[in-house]
Amino acid sequence: MRMMRLLSITVSCTAAIVALLSTAGAAQQKVPFRGDTPIAPSGIPKIPLPDQPVVYDTAEGQRIRVVVHASGLSHPWSLAFLPDPSPPLGAGSVTMLVTERDGRLRVIRNGVLDPKPVEGLPVIRRAGLVGLMDVVLHPQFAANSFVYFSYAKPLSEKESATAIARGKWNGTALTDVRDVFVAPAGVGGGARMAFGRDGTLYVTTGGGGGNGPQDPNGLGGKVLRLKDDGTIPSDNPFVGRSGHRPEIFTMGHRSSLGLAVHPGTGEVWQNENGPNGGDEINILRPGANYGWPIVSLGRVYSGPWQSPSAVFYREGFEQPIVYWTPAIAVSGMAFYTGDRLPKWKGDVFVGSLREGEIPGTGHLERILFNEKMEELRRESLLQPLRQRIRDVRQGPDGLLYLLTDEDNGAVLRIEPAQ
Repeated sequence: MRMMRLLSITVSCTAAIVALLSTAGAAQQKVPFRGDTPIAPSGIPKIPLPDQPVVYDTAEGQRIRVVVHASGLSHPWSLAFLPDPSPPLGAGSVTMLVTERDGRLRVIRNGVLDPKPVEGLPVIRRAGLVGLMDVVLHPQFAANSFVYFSYAKPLSEKESATAIARGKWNGTALTDVRDVFVAPAGVGGGARMAFGRDGTLYVTTGGGGGNGPQDPNGLGGKVLRLKDDGTIPSDNPFVGRSGHRPEIFTMGHRSSLGLAVHPGTGEVWQNENGPNGGDEINILRPGANYGWPIVSLGRVYSGPWQSPSAVFYREGFEQPIVYWTPAIAVSGMAFYTGDRLPKWKGDVFVGSLREGEIPGTGHLERILFNEKMEELRRESLLQPLRQRIRDVRQGPDGLLYLLTDEDNGAVLRIEPAQ
């Protein structure tokens, strides 16, 4: 009799739980999808950048002033500072090259945008979020005047691929421009570049869907390591290994949009976007595998965890040193080593395009590490501006410069508030 009562109670409880779950599920809003991806909401309304400098208090007591250094850019993607023959005369007295996604390279001198784009670039295909992307100077730029840029190269009417080109800067234009590396057809995505201390060039490639990032015989979802002329260093981790592309330095990446060299150790740091959550910063180790798409700290856009059974770590895969859930759509990344913003010295800065899949929530992230490079705390900056921050760089004047990825994009300058 007692057993019958227990069975009856169990059945009743189970029915109640099922009914509760059904009711809860029915209460959820129906979100419109495009394929397997939820359509993003309208987001937080955009506002124009302020006409005057804005002062902010920050967590470490570093009071800052944010200035619109230059505007009138169309979706700027990256910037590189050109050496000036004389010391800066004051805040913002710098010359920079800025890429625009549509395929134009621009010059900004002391905050003034040259109305004429730089001549000498090849044909560039604008497709989605790619086009003309990163720009970096050769470590020996003073001697050879080499400027490197990554771009989407049209291979046919429908096919394109990531390419790296270099040309000589003559003060107004690029000359002797030629490709030093062209990926196979279909290998695309954002292509960040950084020169290591040994003069080799690191290049990221997009991983996207499928298992390409785990294929050692393909270049999608990898970080490549090349000599400055595009040839392959003999000490790359997979040189001479059957079934492995010798250009590969690391594998298992999704969408890498930040690359920077640690000023103390010389290690190359990389950030990448997860799907819905799981953005991360990694320290790159030769031949290491960073897990995508097998291991991830994010969910697929439709809701379930990316990793089967929510397994976030597996033997043989490197773990990130920083991760974000919800995602902040990480982009450019820089170490701050200057003296003008002393309470931020040694911190890492990462651009955010949006947070939690909500448009209008882009900002700048600051991360503080201890001497073992373990994260201690982080801070979200410039949120009231509601800008998509595509890149962040330290200028030769010791200030921070940001790019806003907008139709009317701008260069923002962060300086100490008086």
